Amino acid sequence: MPRYRPNDASMTSYLDKLARQHGISLVRPSPNKGDVAVTDDTKRRVLAALGVAVENGPERHSACTETITSKEICPQCYLPEFLETHRVWGINLQLYELRSGRNWGIGDFGDLIEMIGLAASLGANFVGLNPLHAPFLADPNRCSPYEPSNRQMLNPLYIAVDRVEGFKMRPEIEEQLGELRSSDLVDYSKVATTKISALRDIWERRQSLPSAPHEDDEFKFFVQDGGEMLRRHAIFEALSQSMSERGQGAGWKSWPVEYRRPETLEIGEFVDGHLDTIDFHMWLQWLAHSQLTEATEAARDAKLQIGLYLDVAVGEAVDGSATWSQEGAYVADATIGSPPDPYAPAGQDWRLAAFHPAAIATGEGQAPFLRTLSIAMRYAGAIRIDHAAALRRLFLVPVDCTPEEGAYVDYPLDELLRILAETSSRFKCLVIGEDLGVLPDGLQQDLSDARILSYRILSYERADDGFKPASDYPQLSLACISTHDHQTLAEWWRGADIKARSDHHIVPSDLTRVHLKERQREQKDLIDALEQAQVDPPSGLPDTDARDDWLNDLTVSAHRFIAQTPSFLAAVRLADMTGETRPTNIPGTSDTYPNWKPKLSVPIERFASLPLLTQIAAAMREERTR
Repeated sequence: MPRYRPNDASMTSYLDKLARQHGISLVRPSPNKGDVAVTDDTKRRVLAALGVAVENGPERHSACTETITSKEICPQCYLPEFLETHRVWGINLQLYELRSGRNWGIGDFGDLIEMIGLAASLGANFVGLNPLHAPFLADPNRCSPYEPSNRQMLNPLYIAVDRVEGFKMRPEIEEQLGELRSSDLVDYSKVATTKISALRDIWERRQSLPSAPHEDDEFKFFVQDGGEMLRRHAIFEALSQSMSERGQGAGWKSWPVEYRRPETLEIGEFVDGHLDTIDFHMWLQWLAHSQLTEATEAARDAKLQIGLYLDVAVGEAVDGSATWSQEGAYVADATIGSPPDPYAPAGQDWRLAAFHPAAIATGEGQAPFLRTLSIAMRYAGAIRIDHAAALRRLFLVPVDCTPEEGAYVDYPLDELLRILAETSSRFKCLVIGEDLGVLPDGLQQDLSDARILSYRILSYERADDGFKPASDYPQLSLACISTHDHQTLAEWWRGADIKARSDHHIVPSDLTRVHLKERQREQKDLIDALEQAQVDPPSGLPDTDARDDWLNDLTVSAHRFIAQTPSFLAAVRLADMTGETRPTNIPGTSDTYPNWKPKLSVPIERFASLPLLTQIAAAMREERTR
């Protein structure tokens, strides 16, 4: 059959038709310019990333862009009955940031159980966590929980090694632990070396001694249940370590071509020579699963009504375990990002692999989206879908292009909502959608119809005349002050977020001046909103820098405000309760700030005696039970 080769005059209309057919938007937003047209070159590149040859038509996938046309039957996610009668609150934290006298320089599942006990004693109903997805163990400094190697596996660095059966403290480990615990930043490389070495010792002793029969049976069942995905992840981890030692990197895209697919002859030979190491990595997954399950049970025993609230990242590293294990499920040669906006004028490329829109919901019982949800929901009473706009569309940036050369691509919203609702009901797990930023028209209503909670951050809840009153927050939502991408409320008041964007050259100086002027107005509006809500805000606006005690009073009042909202859930960030001054993450930075490494300034053992923490908890209890 002859190929269709459009001439120059008809190419644009041909590309437009092909782009629409595969769910590619022909426009994208631009700061201060409204929508701008997507170029023909971008259309070609995004089509190629979707596996569509411009001259031949589709080769690999046909994008599924069908949308919900009937609202007669809308799939609905699980909501616990107790939310019909009272509102609840909980504490959100980054697990790695926890300090304690027993952990190994990084918060772990043992610390999580301690936090569960503290939360219960304060009257909280859940403990929310950063994504617990598997990282690159062979390259621990790739530490962003939002750029994992595999969302269907857990992070072994969160294993509490001292609670693993068979652990024996060695003098050299004891020496290292003091340094790891005292550092202000998580030293991922040293943590990984110390933990994996100690766990390997336990594994080797376990192999030489008769194991407890129940342990053998549980591990074997876990491996059987994990199937080929678990096995491939373990192979990847063993291979990643081997390649790193050879200087060829932890990610598969830098490996020799014969190792870039799991089915090659060379991979088979590698597996035959590394069976023990592969089993060891599956055992690490089993340990992480076992300890996280213990935490889930601890939350139930402590009568936390929701229990654990887990975050699900929007994508995975382009060269990690997931894309190596199941490459056909992902978009090739384009990554997830966001278009230019006032706070990121050049746009953002998050360099995350996206599920292919035609593969995300396919495969009976093995759909990639279903598997990712199931892994999180098996431990959680609530999950948060990061970047919930991805349920309808993703902004994809072709490889070697800037975000200004990206385009939106549609996803099968109806199928994804159906999978969410069915999985949520099966696990009795409520769903929160991070519906921030630029959203497609009607998406928030679609999420509400599916009983997915909206994500409402105080600083974003503004109208033309100031902050929205607490009564305007929707009932089907989670209300909070700040998240991992924001400063604490006190640092927001000080303008630390604006200063950080300027210092790291994320925004130009003229825009910084505009933002500082806006912040002065926002400060006044916040005080007005708190006064109208009658939550005892500190009196007056400081003429100069606000004192710590004034800011502490402001923080307590602001939490009273979000506790007053009709929102089913309200979340308190632990960093606000401990008065942190360093941000967790500064979006738009990589090498210029130690993202995902800062620890909290105080250890768990001192939390119960912190005045700010106890005051915020008291405010949440009082307001949520009115």
